[in-house]
Amino acid sequence: MDTVSIRGAEVRSAFSSLKLGPLTLRNRFIKAGANEGMTPDGLPTQALVKHHRDIAAGGVGMTTVAYGAVSAEGRTFHHQIHMTRETVRHLRVLTDAVHAEGAAACLQITHGGSFTLLKPARGYPRTASSGFNAFGALHGILFQRAMDEADLHRVANEFAEAAILAREAGFDAVEIHMGHGYLLNQFLSPLSNRRSDRYGGSVEARNRFPAMVLRRVKDAVGGRLAVTCKINQTDAARGGIDVQQAGVTARALERDGADLLTLSGGHNLYSPWALFGSPMPIADMQAHARGLSRIGPWVLGLQQPKNLSFRELYFLESARRIRQAVSLPLALVGGVKSLESAQRVIEEGFDAIALARVLIHDAAFVNKLADGRLVRSGCTSCNRCVMGIYDPGGVRCVLNGANDPRLSRALAAD
Repeated sequence: MDTVSIRGAEVRSAFSSLKLGPLTLRNRFIKAGANEGMTPDGLPTQALVKHHRDIAAGGVGMTTVAYGAVSAEGRTFHHQIHMTRETVRHLRVLTDAVHAEGAAACLQITHGGSFTLLKPARGYPRTASSGFNAFGALHGILFQRAMDEADLHRVANEFAEAAILAREAGFDAVEIHMGHGYLLNQFLSPLSNRRSDRYGGSVEARNRFPAMVLRRVKDAVGGRLAVTCKINQTDAARGGIDVQQAGVTARALERDGADLLTLSGGHNLYSPWALFGSPMPIADMQAHARGLSRIGPWVLGLQQPKNLSFRELYFLESARRIRQAVSLPLALVGGVKSLESAQRVIEEGFDAIALARVLIHDAAFVNKLADGRLVRSGCTSCNRCVMGIYDPGGVRCVLNGANDPRLSRALAAD
């Protein structure tokens, strides 16, 4: 199904193939990177393999494994993968399972910077600018330290090395996470970048370090992997990234060879609800929190807009402006829950549809759209699945049954 007729005109179908650099996807549906919580010992479990195998079998063109930290200090939580030689053979089990179902596999590679619960053995977490650490303060990490030139080159090389390991693990693509308040967003966003050197100030200067990371990764994989980036169209917070700044960043990443940009938004610290387009599960978050960290959900509840309600395609308006600014492939994330909305994304000139919650609710969502069993997801956008990142059982839809606890073990060594 390469094209469909819409209002008498033939347009690309969401089910047509898509070429991203050296990679061709069977269709334009991509499972977006979203923390699964299925790596309790920092290694993939049987549950993580099942999660992505089921989504691959359910029809997506590519599934993205979330939060592969490029180093141990790049993690936000203890229970996250960080890329090492030991990790590769475990991840190969996952990529083999995804490939057996006909989908491509992408690894999201990232670094938390100051957005971490883990205190370094010495000093403070490193990020764009020194000063008070608003997130870390709730976890006993009061300050953060600005990265110097040597830090920047070290971390850029860690991204490149993580991409090489991803290829050895069988991944077809990597996604460099530049959004949501993680390290590269900490450089891109004026909310966190107060530097006065060549890496701070103008949008172009704030782009410099993330663009360096992209170039190092591209050079390292040598055209053997698709290299994609996730960026914020907006931080959805006063003084943060707006769509005009995001357009400048998108053009810079296009010049430096990104094969796809995934257009997202929202900031983990200032506006997490913006990422989801609907209220966060404050009560669940408060029930999980301990000690000083209980302040976080309380403050979030005060900041969250009172009249916030879900609507499909909630990032579409801003994404149109970025579509006008660049010609490289773009994936739109944000509230696609129906066949009509998926096709509209393609009709509007975007190249792919990035999905998360609807696939957590029903891994076979794409196949069911394709064969007519569904025209709309049953996902309620309650966001309670988000709490699975803290649950030993991992992410699940609360409308479905619990995950099988027997699958929460690490994969057996070969």
